[in-house]
Amino acid sequence: MIAKIIVDISTMQTNKTFDYEIPEELKDVVSKGVRVEVPFGRRKIQGFVDSVVEQTDFSGKLKPISNLIDVEPVLNDEMLELSKWIADQTYSFRISSLKTMLPNVMRAKYHQIAIVKDEMLNQDGLFVDGQVEVTDKLSNDELLKIKRYKTQGKIEIVYSVENRAKKKTVVAVKNSHSVDELIQLKENNRKKKAQVKVIDYFISNPKNIIAITELAKLINVSTSAINATVEAKIFEKLQLETYRSPQNNYAEQEQKDYELTSEQTKAINQITDKIKTSQSETFLIEGVTGSGKTEVYLNTIQNALDEGKTALMLVPEISLTPQMVSRVSQRFQSKVAVLHSGLSNGEKYDEWRRIERGEAQVVVGARSAIFAPLDDLGIIIIDEEHESSYKQDENPRYHARDVAIWRGKYNHCPVVLGSATPSLESRARAQKNVYQLIKMPKRVNDNPLPPVDIIDMRDLNNAAKTGDFSESLINALDTTIKNDEQAVLLLNKRGYSAFLMCRECGFVFKCPNCDVSLTVHKDHNILKCHYCGFESQMPTSCPNCQSDKLRSHGTGTQKIQEQLSEIFPDAGILRMDVDTTSRKGAHSKILNQFAQKKAQILLGTQMIAKGLDFPDVTLVGVINADTTLAISDFRASERTFQLLTQVSGRAGRADKSGRVIIQTYNPEHYAIQLAAKHDYEDFYQHEMFIRHRSDYPPFYYATQITISHQYENKALKKAFEIKNFFDQQFNDEVIILGPTPAMIARVKNKYYYQIMLKYKNQQIVHEVLTQLLIETQKDINDGFKISIDSDPQ
Repeated sequence: MIAKIIVDISTMQTNKTFDYEIPEELKDVVSKGVRVEVPFGRRKIQGFVDSVVEQTDFSGKLKPISNLIDVEPVLNDEMLELSKWIADQTYSFRISSLKTMLPNVMRAKYHQIAIVKDEMLNQDGLFVDGQVEVTDKLSNDELLKIKRYKTQGKIEIVYSVENRAKKKTVVAVKNSHSVDELIQLKENNRKKKAQVKVIDYFISNPKNIIAITELAKLINVSTSAINATVEAKIFEKLQLETYRSPQNNYAEQEQKDYELTSEQTKAINQITDKIKTSQSETFLIEGVTGSGKTEVYLNTIQNALDEGKTALMLVPEISLTPQMVSRVSQRFQSKVAVLHSGLSNGEKYDEWRRIERGEAQVVVGARSAIFAPLDDLGIIIIDEEHESSYKQDENPRYHARDVAIWRGKYNHCPVVLGSATPSLESRARAQKNVYQLIKMPKRVNDNPLPPVDIIDMRDLNNAAKTGDFSESLINALDTTIKNDEQAVLLLNKRGYSAFLMCRECGFVFKCPNCDVSLTVHKDHNILKCHYCGFESQMPTSCPNCQSDKLRSHGTGTQKIQEQLSEIFPDAGILRMDVDTTSRKGAHSKILNQFAQKKAQILLGTQMIAKGLDFPDVTLVGVINADTTLAISDFRASERTFQLLTQVSGRAGRADKSGRVIIQTYNPEHYAIQLAAKHDYEDFYQHEMFIRHRSDYPPFYYATQITISHQYENKALKKAFEIKNFFDQQFNDEVIILGPTPAMIARVKNKYYYQIMLKYKNQQIVHEVLTQLLIETQKDINDGFKISIDSDPQ
């Protein structure tokens, strides 16, 4: 038997299967979807078995598989098929797609080991038992020594694959006696009261296997007492496999039962009909904030479970996950598995195993959860479908929405996309009846959407009286705090201030590795680059003119928090941004404190704008609505409208009425004006007109090619070579923009140039881009990185 294997090397030459002989001893266990270790050149690497056949076209002698990594397949037929589609659609390699589908711990780690051939070397202290692992922990002298021995033929270098997926086990205790024997043992040990308690437990539960720590708590004895029964040969010890259960620490308010609205009932019925008849239909729910979309999701999940099927639900950000997981967990209890980047590698692996074994029927998580190995999928839901975080920004550059629709077709199940502000692409597809549109224009409690005041910060009467706050916003915050209510404040810029400048000579402190200014982080007294992570201590003088007159400009969340503390010294203020939520569980902790009213003000970046539902929030303030408007991106207006509409929807969601204040220097801009009116339809029409005039999506497809190199002249030269290649291949149907420097021309000491293609005929462009991918493989060895991003975000 022969295994066709995808090997763990990302090049076009290995983007096909390689044939390997299956050794006699592995014939019964090597099957489609398992990982194996195979020889490839002079090393051993991981591979995925794509199929098992009886014949090979290879004329030479086949190498045998070295080792089996998995006993059971880790990828089913659906995932293997999906990997082909993703590789083709995203101009990437199948191995990249396959590895993306698995938890981190199941991605191979390679070891390079030097093995002694000349026994005289055993006297060299470098080697232990005739070998040494070659790692960066070795000194330069030791590495040079290994290189010299290798050249002299005195050692051999071998590569091995480590399977890092480790199961968690606990020490458990087991009974092998009959009840009658246990009663006799109890009589024999009646003076040992703690041990009698242990025997009593097993008299009641003779067949149970239980962790020692769990049993100790249950019957209130010490673990040493339980160990004493094992030493006395009464019971046996064993290792019991267990799961690392990711704790959702968000304390959700008790869910009240309420009658579904007619809009909700209609939506649920439409989707459930497709679940019952196993039809792959894509629905787009356009529902205002507070319209009860979550309840529609939960009811349709229940209906899928009632049909004996499973359900998959995606949320865009980890910050949204705690509240949503609580809602789903309360409804479906132990049937729920959670997958998102905030879990440890071990927790992800255990959740993945629960899903793969069929122990969890409902999966909720962020982007990568789209690959959850669920069988019999009955429904896939993508909440806040417009979010750019659903697009992976490195290879394979898949969009979770596209993968969901592929899986929906494969499993013959409906896909539900939900948003108060759908992406223009999705809304346009609904208009063309590619998606089925469901509108939910009313809030569930019939509360009106909150009124929005736009504050023109150019007006001297409105201009910030204290820090970055207008008088209107200060007065509104004051009233909210006095009424024992809560406020949410948005500023989509973390850090203390945007940059540090010398007031004498105008010098701006920039990152040495990237073409960006360093952001001031006052709480740690550092300057930091948000692109490469470079940090430096806060300077005391200008390196250009030695002046000590340094001033920070611009405003970040840290600075706003400082200003709030001065204006409202007695108010509790919580800040939620990348800096305050980097630790595990930090999101849940902050949201818990806010839910328990330990703070009156929640300040944050865009992560607070979506999905949060607090009944006492009556005021939403946007410190500066222009942060997303000024970005050089054709979606800037759309992003601004979505962000303002989403954050406005956090106010007045329960019995109390809400209010929204937006501070801006562009009060006449249509995105801000229409967000203030909560008018998605008008915005959609206005933005579609602009996109049509400028040949942008959704009227055209777009693909971005990025070329980078450590030398700018080489990057630019290669970019023009690719541009000339496109000129020869395409006619006037394809619009070619560039090459131009990327928005940030240098990141991590590499120079970036980009070319944008806009087109309507996907097939022609797809063939040319696939050819480009093949022909630029040789450039990787010369230090180039050429990436192709279809539908760039």
